[in-house]
Amino acid sequence: MDHMILGLLLLSSRTIYQLRERIDKGLNMMYSSSMGSIQAAIKKLLTCGYIQYEEAVEHGKYKKIYSITERGKQSFTEWITTPLNAQGIKNPELAKLYFMGFSAKETREARLQEYISQLKTQYDVLNAICKEAEDVIVPDENKDILYYQFAAARYGKDFMKFNMEWHQKLLEEIRGKKL
Repeated sequence: MDHMILGLLLLSSRTIYQLRERIDKGLNMMYSSSMGSIQAAIKKLLTCGYIQYEEAVEHGKYKKIYSITERGKQSFTEWITTPLNAQGIKNPELAKLYFMGFSAKETREARLQEYISQLKTQYDVLNAICKEAEDVIVPDENKDILYYQFAAARYGKDFMKFNMEWHQKLLEEIRGKKL
């Protein structure tokens, strides 16, 4: 979460609510967008001197607008240049699938259908982000930044599509069998 926030602040200064909103729009596949996790990361980044804030009052409301410091830029640059590490598949929901045989057939089908619907919702969000990217005009110096941001969105979209199709196939299999 720390590096996600640093990267977002490299793009522009933001309030904590703007950070959460941006994470909710497609980045929540990578990190939890709970206000608690964001606040904990903000506190840590402030303590390390990686970010700072400016106080402002807009429409009678007090706001803290966070921005990245030079030290934060250095930390982000060090992180972004380290090699990518294969993480494997870590999906806690696979444990439910693993033990699903202990539940009633009707329950299994209902839970799988609900899960497919949730995946479809996430897919639709990521698909909209990808379509939006097609029309975005950015200065040449930012084209690489945008390219990789939307590559991550494409990955998420393709991942959701694979999961939807895989779970749909499983659902069809169990409906076709007498389990």
